Amino acid sequence: QSEFEDVTSFDRDFPSLCFALATGVGKTRLMGAFISYLHLSEGIQDFIVLAPNLTIYNKLIADFTPNTPKYVFKGISEFAQTPPVLITGDNYESGVGVRDSSLFKESIHLNVFNISKITAKDKGSFATDDERKNVPRIRRLAESIGESYFDYLSGLDDLVILMDESHRYRASAGMKAINELKPILGLELTATPQVEKGKNTVPFKNVIFSYPIANALIDGYIKEPAVATRENFDASNYSEEGLEEVKLKDGIIIHENTKVELEVYARENELPIVKPFMLVVAQDTTHANDLQNQMEGDDFFEGRYKGKVITVHSNTKGEEKD
Repeated sequence: QSEFEDVTSFDRDFPSLCFALATGVGKTRLMGAFISYLHLSEGIQDFIVLAPNLTIYNKLIADFTPNTPKYVFKGISEFAQTPPVLITGDNYESGVGVRDSSLFKESIHLNVFNISKITAKDKGSFATDDERKNVPRIRRLAESIGESYFDYLSGLDDLVILMDESHRYRASAGMKAINELKPILGLELTATPQVEKGKNTVPFKNVIFSYPIANALIDGYIKEPAVATRENFDASNYSEEGLEEVKLKDGIIIHENTKVELEVYARENELPIVKPFMLVVAQDTTHANDLQNQMEGDDFFEGRYKGKVITVHSNTKGEEKD
């Protein structure tokens, strides 16, 4: 606290520090730097990186895999000789992540898991047979190691946990499971260092470094937004519904123009065609669903956006949420 007055609590059962960074400035690369530093300077061998969903989980696996375009350990000579052993939710049951105590610890073990893999559902000795079936596989006894892989991880004496989009792990189940892993250190990364509780916003108490979007814009890490306007436009001439329709249609026209410009640029420079997306921010979940129905209607740009709109909000579940 003498060094960092803003850090008033670790917010967890172990020392955990949050880096509040704007989206797009390279959080994954910073994770690679954390891991490299802790291994080379402190001898840490065991790491676990948590992802909030399947999309980010797959991206992290790619970024931590050698010889991929965004490999985060590029240029780290020690890892060029002995690259990290990558353990994921897809291969941990093979025992690849368990060290033989008789062997020298040469390469680090890097576990990458989707938070849903470790979320606690176990009700202990009070569980019924049906409830035991709901215990995540990672918590079940693995005959190859004589305990569950979760228990193996929690028994390590040098486990460091890195939490991508850490505001997603503040709910009770995620918080409980992470505490049960008993890491020696937590490093959190998020662009949203706060949680919503009812109508209240509760800021993190463990933010050790902040680099907000304003700084990222000034330093050129994020493209400056451009504002599209209409000449001699008077919003008072429109109803609320009419104004919304004008905004949507203007947005679509810019989206269509961008799509053409990207395709022309790609063809002229023999580059892959990049697909543009348009983000529409709604007032609430009902408004979001209404907007989807409107944009997928036959009258909206001759029905060209039918089946091309994805609604994302707090009630979205399953595959669509991922």
